[in-house]
Amino acid sequence: EGAGGQHVVATISSDQGRTWSPLIDIEPASGPSASWVVPLLTPGGRVYVFYNYNGDRVEVPQFPHVKHRRDDTLGWYAWKYSDDHGRTWSERHRLPMPMADVDRGNEWQGKVQLFWGIDKPVVAGGRVLFGFSRLGGFFQERGEGWIYQSDNVLTERDPAKIRWSLLPEGGRGLRGHAFGSIQEEHNVVPLANGDLFCIWRGEIGYPIQAYSRDGGRTWTEPALATYSPGGRRLKNPRACPMLWRTQDGRFLFWFHHNSFPRTGGPARNVAWLAGGIERDGFIQWSQPEPICYQPDRRRGASYPDLIEWQGRYFISATNKQEARILEVDAALQIGRASYRERV
Repeated sequence: EGAGGQHVVATISSDQGRTWSPLIDIEPASGPSASWVVPLLTPGGRVYVFYNYNGDRVEVPQFPHVKHRRDDTLGWYAWKYSDDHGRTWSERHRLPMPMADVDRGNEWQGKVQLFWGIDKPVVAGGRVLFGFSRLGGFFQERGEGWIYQSDNVLTERDPAKIRWSLLPEGGRGLRGHAFGSIQEEHNVVPLANGDLFCIWRGEIGYPIQAYSRDGGRTWTEPALATYSPGGRRLKNPRACPMLWRTQDGRFLFWFHHNSFPRTGGPARNVAWLAGGIERDGFIQWSQPEPICYQPDRRRGASYPDLIEWQGRYFISATNKQEARILEVDAALQIGRASYRERV
């Protein structure tokens, strides 16, 4: 992670994760850094991918206040598409990202933008939405959440005619000012009543959440995430708190069920899964169950994704050296889960 040659790739499995095709470059290793890719599958079969791309080949100076010189969280928000299920890819396009207040405060005064995203796009009311985190300082400082939306990417075939805009309105992203500088990896799901729910990580031992009742234009004041309104807090270190809405309208939440404030392998090992149901416009969470662990306690897995296929549940995760597919028990009940691991 963060090394030279970092690039984005695709691979295809025809046997539910047992074996995989050779890697297919979406961007080559010989080009600028390309990182943190998320996919969108449209009803017509086209696959879009969105990712960081250092298109201006920015060379990061040795800032005295940081030890990293990584260039994988800056540059353009790029995208490509494939019409043959990921085997070949289009030319590169770029999402619009007008300068905001958070950009003007960074080390480049906004001439270089800092961001990344881990949120796989969702469909809500005919719109495609996905969250990402913009940063006010290098390397990962003063984060706040934003959401891209498109009302025609599911049906429009001409890339030049696809419309994109940013939420929330007002020029400022989702950020709880009481919860410190580190706020990132925002991800969003739609509720049954049309509202939106967003959750993200901090460095205080608890994830942070907010609701939107107007389609993402405005949001409730960010608050520490709880099992129910006014209930006990969910615990999570500086690790990805991933959220999914399942096809039956319930919710699954991957987190680490500890309040270590910082990141690292021990804090990310074990991963837990809670089930959620929507009541009166709020998600209420079950007690969690362990879903994934690593024998080496220093190498916890994170950055998961959920795939539902023919009544089966698969979760992908990585310890940043290996990626694995976990099949969750098909008889999954809220708060009860088991898995078996597939190589």
